[in-house]
Amino acid sequence: MNRIERRPLGRRLFAGLGVTALALLAAACIFAPGKFTSTLDLRKNRTFSFRYAGEIVMVPLQMSKPKAFEPEACHDEDYNDRPCTEEELAQQKTDWEKSTEEKRKSDAQAAQMLTGGLDPSDPKAGEQIAEKLRRQTGWNKVVYIGDGKFDVDFATTGRLDHDFAFPTIEGFAMSNSFVQLTLRRDGSVRMDAPSFGPQGGAAGMGAMMSGLAQEKGGSDATPGTTAADGIFTLTTDGEILANNTDEGPQTAPGGKALVWTINPRTAAAPTALVKLAP
Repeated sequence: MNRIERRPLGRRLFAGLGVTALALLAAACIFAPGKFTSTLDLRKNRTFSFRYAGEIVMVPLQMSKPKAFEPEACHDEDYNDRPCTEEELAQQKTDWEKSTEEKRKSDAQAAQMLTGGLDPSDPKAGEQIAEKLRRQTGWNKVVYIGDGKFDVDFATTGRLDHDFAFPTIEGFAMSNSFVQLTLRRDGSVRMDAPSFGPQGGAAGMGAMMSGLAQEKGGSDATPGTTAADGIFTLTTDGEILANNTDEGPQTAPGGKALVWTINPRTAAAPTALVKLAP
């Protein structure tokens, strides 16, 4: 009787994902901040205002950039390097073009699973995303400036009777949050800004995904990165119960302010706990 090998469901699922999808999941990063200024104001009466102005980078658009052909070394019978013949170089390029096209199709299909059907390799993809964002409330300015980067100005105000996250993109199956607010029953609000901290932490699911991505794609599985460079300021008239700023709460008009300087050397993502009205 023939034996049927049964792989665990997780392995079968991950095996079907392309390198791009694995890399994105490993880094938990579809969007990343570039140069920016961001502010969040929390009032005790539960009203809030949030603004993000500057660059947003869509990582899949950067990862889809084609790489130039680089010939591999040729060797003699003793495995010493020697000049490649024209025929060998031509065959290398043919093989490279074939594998590159196969990988492009696989990665595009995988990325579409995460980005609502968007093909990152499509030259029009950046402008398509910009048009989608301009239709959504709060996006007062969205300009695609190339290389996966968008120049944006997002602002919103409201009342905290529900959780809040930025950014959210219509039609995207998943997206990482720059800033998220989580409400608690006692009237406190937890603020986390995961994308303003170190990218691609090697813990839990991220570590497992990272390992699988490296198995499938080697160095090509490492996602594109961007140098976050900005200031994030939280102001409030509520009680600041906890925070991880270097300086702690500072006096500001209408209450206190917490200020985080964000750059590639930032050791931890900004977080704070603020007590508002129950």
